[in-house]
Amino acid sequence: MATFVIEGGHKLHGSITPQGAKNEALQVLCAVLLTKETVVIDNLPNILDVNNLIDLLGSIGVTVEKLAKGKFAFTAANLDTAYLRSADFLKKCNKLRGSVMLIGPLLARLGEVTYAKPGGDKIGRRRLDTHFQGMVNLGATFEYDQELLAYRFEGKHLKGSYMLLDEASVTGTANIIMASVLAKGTTTIYNAACEPYVQQLCRLLNNMGAKISGVGSNLLTIEGVKVLHGAQHKLLPDMIEVGSFIGMAAITGSELRIKDCNYSIPSAGNLTPSLEGRAGVGFGSVLGIIPDAFRRLGIRIDEEGDDLVIPAQEHYQIESFLDGSILTVADAPWPGLTPDLLSVLLVVATQAKGSVLIHQKMFESRLFFVDKLIDMGAQIILCDPHRAVVVGHNHERQLKRNNMTSPDIRAGIAMLIAAMSADGTSKIDHIDQIDRGYEDIEHRLNAIGACIKRED
Repeated sequence: MATFVIEGGHKLHGSITPQGAKNEALQVLCAVLLTKETVVIDNLPNILDVNNLIDLLGSIGVTVEKLAKGKFAFTAANLDTAYLRSADFLKKCNKLRGSVMLIGPLLARLGEVTYAKPGGDKIGRRRLDTHFQGMVNLGATFEYDQELLAYRFEGKHLKGSYMLLDEASVTGTANIIMASVLAKGTTTIYNAACEPYVQQLCRLLNNMGAKISGVGSNLLTIEGVKVLHGAQHKLLPDMIEVGSFIGMAAITGSELRIKDCNYSIPSAGNLTPSLEGRAGVGFGSVLGIIPDAFRRLGIRIDEEGDDLVIPAQEHYQIESFLDGSILTVADAPWPGLTPDLLSVLLVVATQAKGSVLIHQKMFESRLFFVDKLIDMGAQIILCDPHRAVVVGHNHERQLKRNNMTSPDIRAGIAMLIAAMSADGTSKIDHIDQIDRGYEDIEHRLNAIGACIKRED
């Protein structure tokens, strides 16, 4: 198991480019199973979760060809149905949260799939009801196999259906979309997630010949088609990494340029003229409310073309609500604030002037890492598993060095940001969690002034 050794107090400078979006990558990689033709995906990040899913696709029988750095061709012409029933397949699924999105495309393609409960971050309960109920709505059945500790799905003849999702689950919506594109008839998904990742998945599928309208809204209509063909696709920049870099620049008082990150969300795909009028287009910044969330903490962010520039600030002051009450920063489904950045915002707030309530609504275990920040001298009151009050130091008192263990991807990067601003040398164990979501992070940060060393 590897460890990061971080010497704090170093200023950042220069520019850094965000990787391709991790969450989008996991969705579109699963979508390659829906066609026998070649799908080319560009800007794939070289991170553990993505590499593990690519490895799993290869085991299933997908031909994988690396064309260039971050660019791969996938051809799922001949799937290994025997392997899909094997213990090794179930074991690999169990270790990768994103593998849950294999259910929809495999069910649509083969009419059956056996699937083990996925692993992933230990950030609280992450139920699968939305995924499973979506498959049932399309005509599939499932049962739990006690011997295999896995679920068996059958759905030889999926049919379109109207469904109102009980939660706007991003991966649940993606799974249902992928199962619906080859189903007979029309599927309507209300309360669908509309994050840029889902919009990008729809864009790829429409380029493959699917008929999805309403993209960018929470009401999707999918007309099933008989077959999909190959396509090319490029991932958006990772908005979570962009937010992480904003946090690093702010808490270290550094000037930093984040390049090629403020892209507009493209249209839903190359549609036929009959579909153009009702396709739905999710225009707007892929960063959504993220820059404004940091601005509310007092951080200045300038936009220059597709770049964000964070000027050096010795102090930044948290806003209050108009009535003078304490600011609350909470996560919400898109276009609200992504829960993946609340850990970063919490750390940044420790050096702001003022106080803020961080409210993590979606997951009940994501704030438990704050005890490590308290050990570093941060003034944080953990109210309950979902809420923490942060009283900022206003850069008048540095955080102290600490030895920590990363419990999940986002808490891991938040710990790294805290260590970069701390007085002294800190250590973070279990950094494979960080590697799951951030490509070659120590070398990229060291290139702009950080001092991070990896030890085995």
